This record gives sequence, structure tokens and C-alpha cells, in this order.
Amino acid sequence: MLEALIRDEKTAPKSFGYKLRNNLLTLEDQEEALTSPKWAYYFARYITGANIEVCQKAAVKDPYWAYRFAKYIPGADIEVCQEQAVKSPRLAYRFAKDIPGADVKRETC
Repeated sequence: MLEALIRDEKTAPKSFGYKLRNNLLTLEDQEEALTSPKWAYYFARYITGANIEVCQKAAVKDPYWAYRFAKYIPGADIEVCQEQAVKSPRLAYRFAKDIPGADVKRETC
């Protein structure tokens, strides 16, 4: 029984989360990463050579991931991230406080 499980584990398709947790992601997984703001953020953060602009477009669909993208991804477009992050009052405050280059004079921040 154990041999069958080991054999199946080697041939079974791996989910994005599984690949992320086990350091198995490659640049070929970017299309799958773009299906979720969370995965796009993680892909941009941990995969060398990831297309930051494309990942950012996917990540900023959610205010939380837009904030995290601006905070942790070098080369992120702060203005684009701020536009989305300020849709949440809590994140608008955090953005103004934590992100260098944030436009704190905006009406929504």
C-alpha cells in the first residue's frame, strides 16, 4: 500500500499551494499564479524572474494583497497599489503609515 501511495505521489499533479510550500514553483507556473491575487503576490515575492507588472495587475484586485504587494515587492507601482488598498479604511491607514512614497495627502488616504 505504501509503495502505491509513493508511486502516485510522484505522478499526481501538484496544486499551486503544494508547489509553493515545497519550493517547486518555476516561471512556467506564472499563468496559474495569475488566477488569484494571493498567488500572484506570492509568485512575485518568491520566484526570481517573475513578471512583476503582470503579477501586480492580478494582486491589486484585492485591497489586502495590493497593500502587501506595495510593502514587500521591490519595483511595485505604489500608485496603482494605493488606489486599491485605500478601498479598506484599515488598509488606507496602514498604507499611509507603512509604505514609503505613499501619497498621504490623497482624499482617500
